[in-house]
Amino acid sequence: MREIQLRDAKAALSAVVDDANRGEPSIITRHGKPEAVILSFDEWQRLSTVPSFGKLLAASGLVDGDIPERDETPLHDLDR
Repeated sequence: MREIQLRDAKAALSAVVDDANRGEPSIITRHGKPEAVILSFDEWQRLSTVPSFGKLLAASGLVDGDIPERDETPLHDLDR
């Protein structure tokens, strides 16, 4: 993924959008810091439909007792 300064992206916005549509997203920077990402609409739609980890867990069908209690036993003796 290439980085492009904001002022350069403004001057070449059409080319930046064309690159994104070809599968080459760009990171827009301001004063050297990443500020935004330009990617194709199709890629944005694909990424925006990925469920959160919480939603995946909620849909898993797990019930109380399906996951064993956490073992709190120390991994090694700290007094040695």
